[in-house]
Amino acid sequence: MREILDKIKGMLEEYKPRDTALSEIKKKENWDPFKVLIGTILSQRTKDEVTSLAVERLFSKFPNAEELSKANVEEVSYLIKPVGFYHQKAKNIIKVAKIIMEKYGGKVPRNIDDLLTLPSVGRKTANCVLVYGFGEPAIPVDTHVHRIFNRLGLVKTKNPLDTEKRLREIIDKKYWIEINDLFVRFGKSICKPQRPLCDICKLKDICEYYKANKGYKANKGLGCNFLG
Repeated sequence: MREILDKIKGMLEEYKPRDTALSEIKKKENWDPFKVLIGTILSQRTKDEVTSLAVERLFSKFPNAEELSKANVEEVSYLIKPVGFYHQKAKNIIKVAKIIMEKYGGKVPRNIDDLLTLPSVGRKTANCVLVYGFGEPAIPVDTHVHRIFNRLGLVKTKNPLDTEKRLREIIDKKYWIEINDLFVRFGKSICKPQRPLCDICKLKDICEYYKANKGYKANKGLGCNFLG
């Protein structure tokens, strides 16, 4: 696993794709679990650049759970627009802030079972909070992580939940915290859902899908098309 992560790092350093929205939040907000939680909810079905602008506007007015718990839905909707489903997300993040204030004393829980009880929080979001908010080992699996591990042939799974379960079984815990950020940026810039850049990928030698398609689309630089 170390070799795979290092090769992905090398490609990202060479091609320099932008940071993910969560990585930007982590850096700007110094591992603030609340802002990571809210940012992750806003990022659902939303492009990173839109998420980044939305969280910047939101946190400039409501920087913590206490302030957001008292917010007006219409004002929050205005601040986070145009993230996907912005009005529903505004309602949900206010609910989240209220629950955190009332049940957890203003602090985001760092237990995944408690996180999963919050509105709009599934396993990927909960794991993102653990990784980006608390710096704890977890494997947030989105479509990019799911797709790439299947393309490489390291797992044979049908959905992100099954992928997370399998990865937890086969990957040493010391590598978990690195996986999401590296694989998401790699998946957006090189191992894309449609027409991945197989010809420049340094994982070709271990990639089952590339091996199955070399001499056809992959070698022509047209990419591959699997689980996309």
